[in-house]
Amino acid sequence: MAKLARRQGSVIPDMLEWLDSPWATLLPFGPNQTFRVEDYVADDQYVIRAELPGVDPAKDIEVTVTDGTLTIHAERREEHEEPHRSEFRYGSFDRSVTLPQRADTAHVKAQYDKGILEVRVPVGQAKAEGRRIKVEPAD
Repeated sequence: MAKLARRQGSVIPDMLEWLDSPWATLLPFGPNQTFRVEDYVADDQYVIRAELPGVDPAKDIEVTVTDGTLTIHAERREEHEEPHRSEFRYGSFDRSVTLPQRADTAHVKAQYDKGILEVRVPVGQAKAEGRRIKVEPAD
């Protein structure tokens, strides 16, 4: 893969070149580690949005929930067989998010539009506070 040209006279080393080095595999982030996500709570729903442009949602995206963790798996395949220069990232990408304790994992919904995957997980109401239960005598 071709490297980006470094500007002459730059005092700071080119971070892209360093991240493209073998050392990048030792980092928790890097050119082939993950994709960007954002999460928030709105209307009693925990919402996770992921940037996944250039993938087919029917074939290339899988969303799973296991033991309170939501995992997004995506794969972007390279379309060119002949030698060429590309700065795109290809391969498999995974990202896991711990769901809130009151998440209703039986009703998770996912939608893909214009390169953004949006996953919505209903979040139950706050647990009721303890209360005293009246004990009535048997008849």
